[in-house]
Amino acid sequence: MTVLKLGIPKGSLQEATIQLFARAGYAIYASARSYFPSIDDPEIECMLIRAQEMPRYVADGVLDAGLTGADWVAEQAANGGGPVVPVADLIYAKQSLGKVRWVLAVPEPRASARPRNLAGCTIATELVRATAAYFTRLGVPVKVEFSWGATEVKPPLLADAIVEVTETGSSLRANRLRILETVLESNTQLIASPSAMGDDWRRRKIQGLSLLLKAAIEAQGRVGPHAQRAA
Repeated sequence: MTVLKLGIPKGSLQEATIQLFARAGYAIYASARSYFPSIDDPEIECMLIRAQEMPRYVADGVLDAGLTGADWVAEQAANGGGPVVPVADLIYAKQSLGKVRWVLAVPEPRASARPRNLAGCTIATELVRATAAYFTRLGVPVKVEFSWGATEVKPPLLADAIVEVTETGSSLRANRLRILETVLESNTQLIASPSAMGDDWRRRKIQGLSLLLKAAIEAQGRVGPHAQRAA
């Protein structure tokens, strides 16, 4: 039997994604010990993959489709990775039905600083290419370092500033960081591999899944419009 290989984002988006699928009529059961959740559709096989890696595995055809952030799709393209096919924008995040922001943040003692004041500074982030492009556009020379996580704790000892993703800014405030500017906004996307979209059965399956997920988000928005506040 033909099956659709579908990537579910592991980590911060995992539970929100499983809840979205439930509202769309799919029951996904994820075990803490397995990277292969079960789903009550025999034509779909799920795999948990970090959102940062999803575009690469979809582009390579290891997965037919997956859910990830538009930011990671852009980062994959900037790194010279293979193309993916954006199928649908799905505006939901970990805590809300909204977009997330990648923001430039500095320690509170530097809260009055401006991005141009960071010339020669070290910026820690997971979103290296987009951050470097942001400072290039500003004409501000900085050193952008990849952060393996816990980015909020890097300033001021390990970095002068950070570019980090946020919905509410609460984690940044808890670590005594102030937001200077938004570097970019992002939302979840359903993406597909070119090879899957070239196959009639897989294309129809992906498009049907897309319609159900978008309908679930629209219905949730009508029930709780207060949840659509921007991050």
